[in-house]
Amino acid sequence: MEPYDIMMGMILFLTPIICWFFTRSQKEHRIPWRSWAQEFHEKRYYLHAMGYVVIIRWKAITDKLNEPMKVRTGHWTEWVYGIEGEFTKWIQDAFRNDALTEFLNFHYLFVYLFLIYVTTVYFAFSGDRDMTDKVTLNYLLIYALAVPYYLFFNVEVTSSWIPGMDALLYHDGWYTVFYALHDPLDNAVPSLHVAIPFGILMLNYLHVKEQGGTLREWRHWPYHLFVLINTGLFIFTILYLGIHWFVDIPLGILIGSIGALFIHHLQPRLRNDYGPVFKGISREKVRRHILVEGVVMLILLTGMMMAVNYQEETIEDRVSFQLGEDDSTFEIIQKFDPGMMVQSNISNLNSVGQLEIVVVMVETSVPAMETGAIDWEVMQTLGEHYTVAPQTTLSLNITSPKIYHFIVMHYEDAPEDESVMQVRIINDYGEDKMGEAMFLSLPSLWMTGFVVYRLYRLKKEGRSWIDSTPSYVWASSSSTDEEA
Repeated sequence: MEPYDIMMGMILFLTPIICWFFTRSQKEHRIPWRSWAQEFHEKRYYLHAMGYVVIIRWKAITDKLNEPMKVRTGHWTEWVYGIEGEFTKWIQDAFRNDALTEFLNFHYLFVYLFLIYVTTVYFAFSGDRDMTDKVTLNYLLIYALAVPYYLFFNVEVTSSWIPGMDALLYHDGWYTVFYALHDPLDNAVPSLHVAIPFGILMLNYLHVKEQGGTLREWRHWPYHLFVLINTGLFIFTILYLGIHWFVDIPLGILIGSIGALFIHHLQPRLRNDYGPVFKGISREKVRRHILVEGVVMLILLTGMMMAVNYQEETIEDRVSFQLGEDDSTFEIIQKFDPGMMVQSNISNLNSVGQLEIVVVMVETSVPAMETGAIDWEVMQTLGEHYTVAPQTTLSLNITSPKIYHFIVMHYEDAPEDESVMQVRIINDYGEDKMGEAMFLSLPSLWMTGFVVYRLYRLKKEGRSWIDSTPSYVWASSSSTDEEA
């Protein structure tokens, strides 16, 4: 079965079960099926459905920019590796088990996607309008927050860098094809498998805490616990499967926290709980927001440009991949339009060892990955095979449009003094996407600035950081004049 078939099967089969199971103790809150259409219209849940369409399109646009930009933005994997070393390889080696691998592969892809979708449906079915709003925005906005980090601070997956670490997910049959078409494999930091479910957990906490309750007393506590357990499993999974680094976890939590705070403080305005959306907004307030949030945006933007400048200046020292003896991995060449081409320069940075290369269409590569690893003997028969001598560069022109390709690398016999093969791959797509990448990053920079300024104003006014009431309400309920 194809991934989409499995996903649709899960949605159709498991959605009613999940919604029924977690609302057993709150039957009075369930929305009767006869009222679903009315509820959908009155609560404007059609906007939530549109939000999911927007984020799918947003991700597609972002992914299309990712590879063409790497010639300028490079990646920061070596820095991350220098900080944490091979901790994730220890995790993989310590718990390696075929049955566990199969289960976690399924959980990483299908349970993650299903959890994002079913959480919105669950809260809507249980009659909780505010949480339905918040968890839907959580998916949309947390991905938006991650965009500049994915585009300007690329980090390769652990299995592409740590010698001897296996890609238990990416080198496994049709999983390989699915991820090659939907995942650049260098969006390791931050982990959305941590950020998005953590955002749900934090939104739950903020929502309940502001109402003066506790999570254990909340009617959604069983579902909260369900998300919490899956989040813990996601954390283990991303380390075990050879995907994310340990540092991705706290950074994912940070992104999830920023997103949750932004949503928690903005949702009451969007839902008109305190009057019209723009009530209380004056020119002076707008000016202050632009000034403070603009400064935060400029600081972050400066950091992004400094990162690009550093990568451009050190391109000759760049290492793209590391392979141990008998290791294989691949670089993805994204599809491009007719009339375009990709020039790929593949450099063997070693002094003695030889690098083997196969260029193959993604869909054609499946027979070489049917056992959960790259079978090099089979892979050599599926595409164009090359050998790159030490300290030399192989230049390839990939001219087939509308097709994803793999540049598959293999290090066969490692000399005693060169146990690790270092490879540099520079792909020139002939397009400068920097302007588009900056534009797509602006929402993330603004949301970060908004949260920083919001927390500052709350502290200045002596109010709790979880207080989501609009600022004009503060002035009407206290003797002080709120500044913005």
